[in-house]
Amino acid sequence: MSPGPTRVLVLSGPNLGRLGSREPDVYGSTDHDGLVRLVHATAEQLGLDVDVRQSDDEADLVHWLHEAVDTGRHVVVNPAAFTHYSYALRDAAALVTGAGLLLVEVHISNPHGREAFRRHSVVSPVASGVVAGFGLDSYTLALQAVARRAG
Repeated sequence: MSPGPTRVLVLSGPNLGRLGSREPDVYGSTDHDGLVRLVHATAEQLGLDVDVRQSDDEADLVHWLHEAVDTGRHVVVNPAAFTHYSYALRDAAALVTGAGLLLVEVHISNPHGREAFRRHSVVSPVASGVVAGFGLDSYTLALQAVARRAG
């Protein structure tokens, strides 16, 4: 009996629910619903079972990372502004990778090409990998990495 498709939580942090209207020159013109459709279409092509969530609340993201550990789901996460200072998110991310699950940090823009404060991530040191700067394709690339490595 097959164990079923690889399960992945795709999480987006603060202000990403405003995609399409928030700084379209940086984040593009596709709204969050468009991102959700892209993630589901990519997951279907890759044979992944995805659950896509977005919250502006740090506690939601921490709880969802705990849920990933408890349910054995890999994670693709765009921590957004929490990238730079949320040690709570960093510690929850470390639980994911510590459990032997993949956690791919994603950014739509290239943080290293932006303001200095955006160039540091507290999540990256505990992530399995980082994909940044490819627009919404960063999510697609992260899902491809999970499909290859988790299978």
